[in-house]
Amino acid sequence: MVSDLFRFRRARPRDPEVEAWFAAPEPETRRLAQLWFERLRAAGPDVREVLHDTYPTACVEEAAFAYVAAFKAHANIGFFQGASLPDPKGLLDGAGKRMRHVKIRWGEPVDEAAVQALIAAAYADMRARLDAGG
Repeated sequence: MVSDLFRFRRARPRDPEVEAWFAAPEPETRRLAQLWFERLRAAGPDVREVLHDTYPTACVEEAAFAYVAAFKAHANIGFFQGASLPDPKGLLDGAGKRMRHVKIRWGEPVDEAAVQALIAAAYADMRARLDAGG
C-alpha cells in the first residue's frame, strides 16, 4: 500500500534554512508568515521543519502537515491534507485533491481562533494518520 503522506526525512526541530528564509528582507509578508509558522511549530512536541520548494514546511515527525508562503500582497498558511479538515468558518481556499490554504493579508481582520483551530486539526489529523500506520 502506498501512503498519501508527504514525508521529509531531513525534517528537524529547527532547520537553519527555514530561519534563513524568514531572515530574508523580501517580501515583507514573510514577517506575517513567520507569526503563523511559530504557531505551527508550537502545535505539538514532535513538530519538525524543513524548507521545501522554497517554503517553510511543518511536519509531524517527518510527515508534512502545513507550510507558510509569502507573496507580494499576502501570506498563505497551507495544509497538506486540508481537504479533509473541518472548516466551519469557510477559511480554506483551493480545489485540489488534498491541499488547501488560508490567505492572510496585512491590515485585514483574521479569525485567529478559526485559523488556530485549523492548525490544531491539521496537526491532530497528521498525528492520527501516523499512529494508524500511514
